[in-house]
Amino acid sequence: MNEILKSLTILFVEDDNDVKSWVSKSIDGVFKNLILAKNGDEGLKKFKKYNPDIVITDIVMPIIDGLEMTKQIKSISRSTPVIVLSAFSDQDRLLGAIDAGVNKYLIKPVEMQELLEIIYKFAKDMGFIAQVDFGNGVKFDKAKRALINSDGVEISLTKKEIAFLMLLTQRMDTLVLHEDIKQRVWTGQKVSEAAVRTFVKRIRDKIGANLIKNISGLGYKITTNDEK
Repeated sequence: MNEILKSLTILFVEDDNDVKSWVSKSIDGVFKNLILAKNGDEGLKKFKKYNPDIVITDIVMPIIDGLEMTKQIKSISRSTPVIVLSAFSDQDRLLGAIDAGVNKYLIKPVEMQELLEIIYKFAKDMGFIAQVDFGNGVKFDKAKRALINSDGVEISLTKKEIAFLMLLTQRMDTLVLHEDIKQRVWTGQKVSEAAVRTFVKRIRDKIGANLIKNISGLGYKITTNDEK
């Protein structure tokens, strides 16, 4: 369990400083990265920037609440699990959470061990530590962030190429827009569409031309064998 949890990047969105402090101290060192945000607007921006594996959020927050943030996250990456921690158990909020695409709704106070077990289950269901099979014996190890050929030898990748493959494999079967790719791979840098196409071609030369699907004018995606 610990090995899987230490491979995860978690986004925790909460406007109550006491709750945020308690949770962050309780799970300090459990995950690879713990990203904190104080409201839904900041949470959405940090989701786009850090591309976390799992999101944990409160509902009632300023600027953008947790449910609206969840809807926007799901429009970007429907496969990213969202766990809600809420003090409210009324039916309207529960139905709202379902409509927003929330994967798990927990009533505060939450036992930390219960939360960690839920995160662990989501991580296992996501196959986070599994290798993504790109075909022809080529695999991408998401935990090690490494591309492996059919002989088990690691294929050389630049930091940008690793970031690109991580982004697409974490959002399997989901279109990743050009804007998100540029923001994640070329953080703070300007890059042309032609440069992105050349960049993707170099990766295709390493892993196979048919793996990365181009949705003309929109972005790229990697599909599972079931979707190909």
